[in-house]
Amino acid sequence: MNKVWSEMNKTMQAQIKKTDTYEAGISTLLDLRNQLMNTIISFSNELSREDFNEIPFVNANGYHCKTIAYSLWHIFRIEDIVAHTLINEDEQVFFKNNYQERINAPIITTGNELVKQQISDFSKQLNLKELYSYIFEVKDSTEKIINSLSYDKLKKKISDERKEILKSLNVVSMDENAIWLIDYWCGKDIRRLIQMPFSRHWIMHIEASLRIINKIHSSVQIEG
Repeated sequence: MNKVWSEMNKTMQAQIKKTDTYEAGISTLLDLRNQLMNTIISFSNELSREDFNEIPFVNANGYHCKTIAYSLWHIFRIEDIVAHTLINEDEQVFFKNNYQERINAPIITTGNELVKQQISDFSKQLNLKELYSYIFEVKDSTEKIINSLSYDKLKKKISDERKEILKSLNVVSMDENAIWLIDYWCGKDIRRLIQMPFSRHWIMHIEASLRIINKIHSSVQIEG
């Protein structure tokens, strides 16, 4: 794991556990997210459209067995679902601003149910410009929610009613690779949701994407 990102994440997790360092923790979280977003933006500036669809570790286990396009979709669908449906209890950016049609996405889920060639085929269908618009909107909307949360609110757990609403939206596939997410999220309080979908989850998928990029570029050099 990137040492700077890892240390920032560790610091943030410790800070948001205490009342007197909570605000500093939120500041650390937002700084971390901005650093990670700079890396995501660099993908759009430096990679070809085909690079976003490459799946060089197709048979591996781990976050790197995906594509970069999939990883970006996955990070921000999860964040949108958790931030809006579960924490803020309002409408997801995805539905509110018609992003399924805009991105040309064949699914509305997190994508956990997709495997191997399905991930590559899915990636090729996406309108990357609109996917990036979605990414920016979700990040901004999540950070408004984060900034509105008091320390005491972090102890709040997801209600059974919210869990049923989440199920009814069909944004988590019933496939065994995805269905566990519902219990996973709904078993946590808001502080623990901040510590995963809004921070560590980003790091893991972005680092996996960097590994994919290194593999693509090394393969090109060998072929050249």
